[in-house]
Amino acid sequence: MQPDSAGVPAVSGDPRFFERSAPHTLAAVAAAAGGTLAAGALSPETLLHGVGPLQTAGVGEVSFLDNRKYAKLLAETAASAVIVHPNMQAQVPPGCAAIVTAEPYLGWARVATLFHPPAPATPGIHPTAIVDPTAEIDPSAEIGPFVLVLAHASIGACCRIGAASVIGRGVALGTDCRIADHVSISHALIGNRVQLFPGVRIGQDGFGFATTMTPTGPRHISLPQLGRVVIGDDVEVGANSCIDRGSAQDTVIGAGTRIDNLVQIGHNVRLGRCCVVVAQVGISGSTVFEDFVVAAGQAGFAGHVRVGRGARVGGQAGVMSDIPAGSEVLGSPAQPVKSYFRQMAAMRRLAGARGKSNIPASVAPAAGAAQGTVSD
Repeated sequence: MQPDSAGVPAVSGDPRFFERSAPHTLAAVAAAAGGTLAAGALSPETLLHGVGPLQTAGVGEVSFLDNRKYAKLLAETAASAVIVHPNMQAQVPPGCAAIVTAEPYLGWARVATLFHPPAPATPGIHPTAIVDPTAEIDPSAEIGPFVLVLAHASIGACCRIGAASVIGRGVALGTDCRIADHVSISHALIGNRVQLFPGVRIGQDGFGFATTMTPTGPRHISLPQLGRVVIGDDVEVGANSCIDRGSAQDTVIGAGTRIDNLVQIGHNVRLGRCCVVVAQVGISGSTVFEDFVVAAGQAGFAGHVRVGRGARVGGQAGVMSDIPAGSEVLGSPAQPVKSYFRQMAAMRRLAGARGKSNIPASVAPAAGAAQGTVSD
């Protein structure tokens, strides 16, 4: 294990925080990675004890390379084994075993999980938890300190409910869900193997109201939000994200979708299968993502728009109309990537032309500053 820049030993999977399953044979690690063990460097029965990045992994550890720009680190690594693409196999240093796979990053994910599997639930209800007598809790579930489980809620096998979380009336959780600390769930039906990170809010009122005029000005009248949140299997929702329940229909999150931290999803939104929604995205009510859509950080979506299957929306894009399937868009308002960059190039050319015009000396510094701002 190599020290980091501060002289502190760099530990991947610090045992103070992460349980470890080890050792595993090199052959077992290669099998977990879905790769082939290249002959020669080490015996398939060699024992490996952990994982680490190329620059800090040491003897008895496995690492990976998925980006050629880090090839120099591969040449210098002290790891006992490295997961690599076939076109990088020849660059694995002598004495280091090559685990060859067409998808090194996927292999790394599987190997890291082999060494650090999710901690199993510890069955039982903590003495400080409050559970309504009508709630149904599988005996294999773990209910943590100060959890509140309200009437007619249902918690499936092997679920873990973290400290101070609230499972609302009638909420249903499938099997093997991981609900972190300080999560609140109401008006929701949740599938299997769903993970909600700390501070997630599921099922609160959507942002819906009618406005009427009164002698003293406009008055907002809240509309009852009568829908639910329906979350499919294998969904993850990042810390402090919010998913509103539907107004008259359901808000739906498709199976396999990944939602980052600090995301807002409005009422009646429908996300398809395996979508990716990155941090600080805001999705207004009744917007639809078809399957496999990617929304990059801080993108914003107006209500009632439809984003087609496999579309990719760039960071900080403002989506105000439907996006066709397979499109890649940027900018605000969002537009096809090629159009966006053509416009940016035209603006830079225009700014350059203005900078060369006959500008009075008294205003030239300001013009130059403006030009520099646009160029940046």
